Amino acid sequence: MQRRHDIDWVRILAFGLLVLYHVGMYYVSWDWHVKSPELVTALEPLMILSAPWRLALLFLVSGVATAHLRAKLPSGFLRQRSWRLLLPLLFGMYVVVPPQAYFELVEKVPGGYHAGYFGFIADYLKGGDLHCMAPGDCVDGPTWNHLWFVAYLWTYSLGLWAACRLLPQSWRDTAAAFLRRACNGQGILWWPMLGLVAARVLVYPHAPSSHDLVDDAYNHLQYGLVFALGFLLAASEGPWEQLRRHRHRMLVLAMAAYALMLAAFLAFDDSEAIPSAWMSLIWGLWGVMQWAAIAAILGYARHWNPQDSPLLRYLTAAVFPFYILHQTVIVVLAHHLKPLRLAPALEGPLLIAATFAICLLGYEGIRRIGWLRPLFGLRREPATRQLPDARPATG
Repeated sequence: MQRRHDIDWVRILAFGLLVLYHVGMYYVSWDWHVKSPELVTALEPLMILSAPWRLALLFLVSGVATAHLRAKLPSGFLRQRSWRLLLPLLFGMYVVVPPQAYFELVEKVPGGYHAGYFGFIADYLKGGDLHCMAPGDCVDGPTWNHLWFVAYLWTYSLGLWAACRLLPQSWRDTAAAFLRRACNGQGILWWPMLGLVAARVLVYPHAPSSHDLVDDAYNHLQYGLVFALGFLLAASEGPWEQLRRHRHRMLVLAMAAYALMLAAFLAFDDSEAIPSAWMSLIWGLWGVMQWAAIAAILGYARHWNPQDSPLLRYLTAAVFPFYILHQTVIVVLAHHLKPLRLAPALEGPLLIAATFAICLLGYEGIRRIGWLRPLFGLRREPATRQLPDARPATG
């Protein structure tokens, strides 16, 4: 399989969008680890603009990259995947993520949290609930917070490895051929959309997103579907060409679904509860927008057809360390900027710029220290030149 530079750029830009989204979470009315004293609810429609497709897109491109990795390392695939995902996950849970939980306690515990960071760490390492604001609303440890993506990606990689090892070849070939036939021609535009709509309408109301791995049926349905789709279609030219040809059409459909979904939400803005029939319509529009936006993004990237470049190779290697660091950087910065009482119009862009700058400086240090590199998903020693296997663990 040829290296897909368009997919590399999609992955880089999608991870970059996470910084904007998580800074936005500091200001909107939805619950998050720390919150601005001055909420900006006007940001919420912009947040909804990317919410349906942002993470599903990352799982799809990770499926594509997993297909490339397995083709290159058929016998050592699981070992390499585990080394590049589980080690950063454990390091992140015990070193990178704890400041998020600490400052969440500092801001949310009535009367303040007075244990100090080292006292907090002692409790964090013991495990269990550190403090509950209300039943079911607890800060616990150890936790993976934003690194749930890594845990899910490794789980899907493990499932893929198990299927390839345990299922008869004829079964695997039949299933793969069925999916490729279904996605042949314009099927790639509609069958994945139908699956995502069904998951949102039928499963999500009964099993909403939890990110706790073992009790997260809806997320496993949607993310497992797109991960498998990316893996099985990675080497097929036809579906990608269909996405390129119909990119404008899918963009219009995504924006229309977004506008209708937003209008429906606003129509019941003053209601205590949205009627179930309307809620089903909203969730159906959510699924339509989810796949239409993904299809449009992949189609435009395919049409762009970027070539390799030093910048692409640098960002491809940097994106996973950026991802591991970014949310902790945002939480710590946001907490310490509060005493300045900056207006959100000034503070928000400052948070974004400072997060990118600090993560970039962090990556520059990480990539130069051999023992740190594996803890952030990089090869132990930097290659003398960037090779395809120098990509981050998520790619």
